[in-house]
This record gives sequence, structure tokens and C-alpha cells, in this order.
Amino acid sequence: MIKDFPQDERPRERFIQHGPQSLSNHELIAILLRTGTRQESVLQLSNRLLTHFEGLRLLKSATLEEITSINGIGSAKAIQILAAVEIGRRISNLSYNDRYVIRSPEDGANYVMNDMRFLSQEHFVCLYLNTKNQVIHKQTIFIGSLNASIVHPREVYREALKRSAASIIALHNHPSGDPTPSREDIEVTKRLVECGKIIGIDLLDHLIIGENKFVSLKEKGYL
Repeated sequence: MIKDFPQDERPRERFIQHGPQSLSNHELIAILLRTGTRQESVLQLSNRLLTHFEGLRLLKSATLEEITSINGIGSAKAIQILAAVEIGRRISNLSYNDRYVIRSPEDGANYVMNDMRFLSQEHFVCLYLNTKNQVIHKQTIFIGSLNASIVHPREVYREALKRSAASIIALHNHPSGDPTPSREDIEVTKRLVECGKIIGIDLLDHLIIGENKFVSLKEKGYL
């Protein structure tokens, strides 16, 4: 049984301590299978599964019937494996060409207008872009009245570093529908610009979203 293995040889514990890259293929499969049988541990079962399919190359094309034909693997275990294979397939098929490209303040405003113009509270949102100005991530950083002491640059740029973003566009809505920038809006913008220069990640713009209209603080000269 897996509990008979030393703590530092158990797949889950090694995953936590050293990361998924430290695990072999059969150890990763063992995590998906979760349990073995009365006759063999989950590590032995996963190793037998991989041996049967001669590795991952054939396993990725295996059917539910082919996997459940292996003694010790029922439908539930087989479905977990096939679901993991499908997720991997979908990730590998992701196309950067499908990502939204922002070339102007209008592009940025259009990307969020329908989601943000009816919000009853202020939402401070960041769009994280790659070197081609494609949106790679959208993150709500803060909900509530905008305040320079509350919207911390570290929250904004932590996500940028995590996503390996080349630049950022900040946005927030004015529930009143009037996108005229306030003193706090300008202060937050200047603070983010300064921090971005130090880190090396540009704040391209700060857009204020109103009722079917917006203001670009870059166009207003605050960036």
C-alpha cells in the first residue's frame, strides 16, 4: 500500500515538496488513480498501466474500454485519466491568435464595457498583455471606492510577474455613469506608472468606464 512507502517517496508528498516536474510519469498517473488494489499499490498499478500502453504516447489515444480492460482500473479511474489527457490536449491546442489585441484606448474600453458599465460598485480591473498587446489575463484587483492607499501596486504587479506580462492596462468603472477622473484616480495612476518603471512593466493606460463612454488617462496626459 502507498502508506507503506516512506513519506518522501509518496507521489503527493513529493508533488507538494518538489513540484510536479520532479515526478515520473507513473507517479503522476498514480496521483490520478489515487488508490491501488488489494494485490498492488497505486504506484504498481500506474506502472502496469503505462507498460500496457508503452508509455504516454499510446495512452493519450486510448479509449475508455481499452483502459478499463486493465485489471484494477474501473470506469471512475479511467475517466479521470481520460479527463486529464483531454485537458492536456486542449491546453496544447490553445492559439495565441485567438487572443484579443488592444491597439487603442477604444479597444480596451470595448473589451470590458458590457461587463463594467452596469456595476453598482467600483471595480478596479487590470488587463495583462504580452509583447504583441494581446490580452493574456484579466484580473479584478479591488472592489470599492478607489483610494491610492488601498489599491496597492504590489497587487497589480504581482499578477503581472506571475503571468510574465509585458504591459498592463488598468480600468475601473464609475457607477454614476460619468467617467470624469477624480483626484484619487489620477493619484493611483501616477503611483502605478512610477512602480511600473521600476519593475520594467509599462502601464499603458488607465481607463475609466462610464455609461457607454470612457476616459483614457493617457489621452488626458497623466501617463
